[in-house]
Amino acid sequence: MKMKSIIKIMMLPVAAVVFLAGCTKETSEVRLNPTLGTTKVFDITSNSATVTGYVVAEGDGFTEKGICYDLEANPTIAKSKAVFSGTITTASYNVSLSGLLFARTYYARAYATGSDGTVYGDQLTFTTLPVVATVTTKEATNVAGTTATTGGEVTADGGAAVTAYGVCYSQSSNPTIADGKTNDGNGLGEFESSLTGLKGLTTYYVRAYATNSAGTAYGEEITFTTLVSTREWYVPGDYVAASYPDDDNYANWSPDKSPMVVSVESAPDNVEGYVYMANASNYWKIASKPNWDGPNYGVGATAGTLDPSGGDINLPAGYYKININAAADPMTYTAVATNWGVIGGFNSWSGQEPLTYDPFVKVWKGAIHMPAGEWKFRANDSWDYNYGADAGSLSLIPGGANISTTVEDDYAITLDLSHPLAYTYRADRWGIIGSAIDSWSTDQNMSWDAVNGVFTATLDLIAGEMKFRANDDWAYSLGGTFAELTSDNGANIPIAEAGNYTITLDPWAMVGTITKN
Repeated sequence: MKMKSIIKIMMLPVAAVVFLAGCTKETSEVRLNPTLGTTKVFDITSNSATVTGYVVAEGDGFTEKGICYDLEANPTIAKSKAVFSGTITTASYNVSLSGLLFARTYYARAYATGSDGTVYGDQLTFTTLPVVATVTTKEATNVAGTTATTGGEVTADGGAAVTAYGVCYSQSSNPTIADGKTNDGNGLGEFESSLTGLKGLTTYYVRAYATNSAGTAYGEEITFTTLVSTREWYVPGDYVAASYPDDDNYANWSPDKSPMVVSVESAPDNVEGYVYMANASNYWKIASKPNWDGPNYGVGATAGTLDPSGGDINLPAGYYKININAAADPMTYTAVATNWGVIGGFNSWSGQEPLTYDPFVKVWKGAIHMPAGEWKFRANDSWDYNYGADAGSLSLIPGGANISTTVEDDYAITLDLSHPLAYTYRADRWGIIGSAIDSWSTDQNMSWDAVNGVFTATLDLIAGEMKFRANDDWAYSLGGTFAELTSDNGANIPIAEAGNYTITLDPWAMVGTITKN
């Protein structure tokens, strides 16, 4: 009787093939013990992976094969297992594991069960990927015109270090870190986020975020609406035309053609501005829009209050500093008449030297001979109303630092309060420069003529060109024509004929004269 081999082979390694190739004779009952291998792990995610096993020898055959896995070494089918359910056409088979925990190290082995029991392949390890962190969003607080406070809490890191967290915000729903964002730290825990530079009266959408190697997670969305960032109100009345002459931009009882009072983003409820009222009796109101669509405010039931249904407010002539507290209920206001001057070391700080208001150029002006030293602007001979400036700046600050002059000379002083909360000044020494005085590098100084209210110089000129220049510096100069000077890169002024001339300059009206002697 011919003997029959009972060897059963799936797909064997090369060594096994060589071995079998050497078996040229049939032998009695030759068996290979059932043997498995575990070759690789791939397609790893945060909750799944695919493991490859292979059958080295099947013995008497298997009834089940697959992959067993666990968080502890040497897993068995008594733990977790995934059964291979496909059809094997090669020695290898792939099994997908699912429902895994994120960011955990697993041990996996191929297994196969037959009549002789269960055999296992060698052990492999793999680590599932992390997931995004868990983060919540805090409600907004301290909402103002351009700022707000919010934040969040990172309660879980998802198995990987949180490298950045904060809030992202936008004027559209579902903001991401591609929109506006804060960066408030890393790791776990609560955090606070300060939002700045926002727009007034605008709705913002906000989500906390946390970023780790798995990506960026977002908390729930909140919204808030900013408050008024600034107010731009108007002071219409019957005084406007007389107080702002020769200016078509102004007209009586037209809000859009009236002086303004405003607030700034840091204090949106504190409205301020200076208004000149030239009539003996001046009637006016506050308009919140450049028309009469309202609300419009007049005199309230109590002195110093404003009422949307109130009548006209009346004041005598004066240059008024108007302040409004828009947050008060009812709103309150003050209108203080001011007369401005200069005080400083030049007069031993003993009293202010008066300036004159010029309604045609809308500035306070005057000329003062000052030595090197310090000085300030002051109103009503009271330190309650004074302005200084930072060194090198022409912007005025309430109660600011003393202003310094370094050269003794006659100074043209200009105080411009016509732009609410953007008050400026100038203190200029004036001179003449150009080829007509044979020099574009050295100025011929001018002196103040108090009788005629102009700066003047008498000097010899040659045929050529000239300009007026302030403070021996090209930062501010006047050119064009004597009748109409301009500071906007004005053209050189021609001098056609040599001779001795007297030249005058009114730097506020920006006009000059030239007379040959």
